[in-house]
Amino acid sequence: MLDRLNQAMEHIEHRLDQPIDAADLARIAVTSEYHFRRLFSALAGMPLSEYVRRRRLTVAGAEVLGGERTLLEIAVRYGYTSGEAFARAFRAVHGVGPGEARRRGATLRSQPRMSFRLIVEGSSSMEYKVVEKDEFRVVGRKARVPLVHEGPNPAIAAFIREIGQETLRRIESLSDQEPEGIVSASDDLHDSRAEGTELDYYHGVVTRAAVPEDMDALTVRAGTWAVFESSGPFPQTLQHLWRDVFTQWFPSNPYRSRPGPEILRTRLSQDGTEANAELWIPVERTVV
Repeated sequence: MLDRLNQAMEHIEHRLDQPIDAADLARIAVTSEYHFRRLFSALAGMPLSEYVRRRRLTVAGAEVLGGERTLLEIAVRYGYTSGEAFARAFRAVHGVGPGEARRRGATLRSQPRMSFRLIVEGSSSMEYKVVEKDEFRVVGRKARVPLVHEGPNPAIAAFIREIGQETLRRIESLSDQEPEGIVSASDDLHDSRAEGTELDYYHGVVTRAAVPEDMDALTVRAGTWAVFESSGPFPQTLQHLWRDVFTQWFPSNPYRSRPGPEILRTRLSQDGTEANAELWIPVERTVV
């Protein structure tokens, strides 16, 4: 998988002055566009579109300093419709406009070319299972919240506090299958998975029971799920589990993510500092 992903990265380098289609990159990596975007963001730490933008402006910066083309020629070469649009993007990355950079030979910032490799340390193992589930619903309460990669998510914490204990008990009573009890489900995330982008967050249970009128429901189609278990400090263990699934498990296993909610079952210690987590990711086998 990583060899094919690096072939896609090489394709980007050869087309920095041309349109780059994520679907073409996914075909080179022999995966779906959905999974390619997810995997890239996890491995690179930034969305695919942001990496391409930074690489283009890095190469454009060298041409600005080289002085062989006019600034407008460089702008058009790298996909900008006007000199003004190019200047804004250039300043956002380099901290100085292209005209000023050319006049005084400014020091510019560089986005290095990326390639990926899997480092196997062997110090820990990842516990997982693959299961098939029929169609089900996540039933509970729903909120639109921002994505937070590190540390507590204040929006989610405030939302859960507002639900109330009585409502939580009613929700929990609807649980009738795995993962059992109260879970959180994240759905309709932005392709980039960038910090601050929004998602639908459900605090509820997995069930086939009828949906009460005062509750929200998400219908989830039948399919295959990879289930991962982890334990440790809260919330870092949960956030690192997501990261490790995409940076370690997917590159070395014959599966890819598919559209659908990601479901997390968490059990906290009495003081709230430790967590046992079970993460359900919708997957499908890769076609070789």
